[in-house]
Amino acid sequence: MRNYIIKRILASILILFCVTFIIYAILRCLPASYVETMAMQLAMAPGAKPYEEWIAQLNASYGLDKGIIAGYFVWLGDFAAGNFGDSWKFTVPVIQKFHDVVWLSFVMGAVAFILELLIAVPLGIIAATRQYSRADYSITAVALIGISLPPFFFATLLKLVFAVKLQWFDVSGLVGRTFAQMSSWEQFMDKAYHLVLPIATLVITSIGALMRHTRTNMLEVLNADYIRTARAKGLSEQRVIYKHAFRNTLIPLVTIIGGSLPGLFAGAQITETLFSIPGIGWTAYQSMIIGDIPFTMFYMTFIAVLTLASNLLTDILYAVVDPRVRIA
Repeated sequence: MRNYIIKRILASILILFCVTFIIYAILRCLPASYVETMAMQLAMAPGAKPYEEWIAQLNASYGLDKGIIAGYFVWLGDFAAGNFGDSWKFTVPVIQKFHDVVWLSFVMGAVAFILELLIAVPLGIIAATRQYSRADYSITAVALIGISLPPFFFATLLKLVFAVKLQWFDVSGLVGRTFAQMSSWEQFMDKAYHLVLPIATLVITSIGALMRHTRTNMLEVLNADYIRTARAKGLSEQRVIYKHAFRNTLIPLVTIIGGSLPGLFAGAQITETLFSIPGIGWTAYQSMIIGDIPFTMFYMTFIAVLTLASNLLTDILYAVVDPRVRIA
């Protein structure tokens, strides 16, 4: 296992190198550029230098006058030394801005993920154990609706019904108008209140796939020979399902659950943007559309590292869930 982990880590470092280079090259080729925007603003000032001179000066200041390969290795050296630079859009150190916004997205993602597991897995088991019943058809219909609804459409629908028609929630934003006058507990509850619709959007649009996977895997296990043997021995149906069948159902689910790790920190760009939630997803989107290379590179590299780590963790968890899995 130790040798396997070392090999995977070395392979992950190589993959990370390739991924970050591709991301850097794409960012350098984007039509949106912070440098061009700033040069245009500076050139419009009375008596200012021409636009072309500002472009050349700013490119030299940010190291964009070098080629893509040379510029990438300059960024890689700074990144390896822990120098992540300053965000061009937010004018603060990248790591500071990241720390300020990532935990809001983590709370949203973690709450949505826990609710997704608590809802989708039991419903998938119920659908499998009551195959072709009304409960199975109802759960399948809900799952298909969740899979089919895109987040932007469902978020807009929730805002229309609960914010515009019923006026139970605000249309957007993280805090209310009287937030500054509230006590600490009231401020906490106010933020939680404004996160209800975004979290509901994340949960409803995510539980469908997990319910379908749980149902399919559970049906496959319930038809296995050892399940019929356990029933023939006189074990109760509850013991057969939750001790023998469900444990083996977890193996494919580990892949889905392990792959959800990056999503806890990546934020939900569409949902956060629609609800004006200043999390990491919304912040990264704002950085990307103006070509904020320092922040975007840090964000994308962070997500790449989490993705590689989650894949390694998933493979290790296979041996924990199923003792039959061994790595030679």
